[in-house]
Amino acid sequence: MSGTGRILVVGLGPGPTQWLTPQASDALAMASDLIGYGPYVDRIPLREGQMRHASDNRVEIDRARHALDLAKAGHVVAVVSGGDPGVFAMAAAIFEAVDHGDDADRAVRIDVMPGVSAMQAAAARLGAPLGHDFCAISLSDNLKPWAVIERRLTAASEGDFVIAFYNPASRARPDAIHRAFALLRSLKDGATPVALARAVGRPDERLIVTTLAQVDPSLCDMSTLVLIGSSETRFIERPDGLAPWIYTPRHYGVGR
Repeated sequence: MSGTGRILVVGLGPGPTQWLTPQASDALAMASDLIGYGPYVDRIPLREGQMRHASDNRVEIDRARHALDLAKAGHVVAVVSGGDPGVFAMAAAIFEAVDHGDDADRAVRIDVMPGVSAMQAAAARLGAPLGHDFCAISLSDNLKPWAVIERRLTAASEGDFVIAFYNPASRARPDAIHRAFALLRSLKDGATPVALARAVGRPDERLIVTTLAQVDPSLCDMSTLVLIGSSETRFIERPDGLAPWIYTPRHYGVGR
C-alpha cells in the first residue's frame, strides 16, 4: 500500500449507533484496516477492501504494535475501543507502544477520536449522578496490584467522590467486586445510593438502583458499570413504580 499511513484511535461508544460520533464514523469509513478486541471489531460493518484484525482482550500492547507496523507500511488504521478510547482503553496502549518504540514510531500520525463512555451513558440513564466531583477506578488487578486498588478506593471514599467502577467482575476475577464493596461499606454510609448499569443502550440493558447496604455484588459482570454516590448524592422518588432518579447536587455541603 502506498501513501502516508496513520492511526485513528476510535471510540465506538457503549453500543448503539446513535452514540457513535460523526467524527468516529468518518474515521471508520476511511480506514483500510480495523484493529481491536474481537467483539468491538465485529460491531463495524466492513466496506469493500477493508481488513479486520481481531484479537483477545489481554493483548493491548501487541495490538498497538501491530497498528504501528501497519501505519508505517502506509495503511490507515482504525484502532477501536468501546466507549471512549482514552478511558481504560486503547489510546493509552498506543502511546505506551510509541513511548517504548523507535523514532519511526514517533513519526506516525496518531489521532484520537473521543467517544461516549460507559460512565456517561449510565449517568444519563440514571439522572445526574456525576453532577459534582467524581472519579473512575478499574477493579481489574491484571495490570496493577490489588493493594493499589484498595488505596484508591479508600482515598476516593475519604475524598467523598462519586465513584465509577469499570471492569467490576469477570470469570477470572469473581471476587473483586465483593472485596471492593466490603471495603466501601466500612468507609461509607450504608444509605449511599448505588447503581448497577449493565449493557446500557443495548437490548439486554438492565439498571438496578439500590443502596450500598443492599447492593448484591454478584449481579455485576464485565458489562456492568457501577456507580457509588457521595455523601451528597440523592434519590428522587418517582410515581407509578418507576425507579428513582439519582443526582448529585452541584453545590457541595448544602443542607438537605
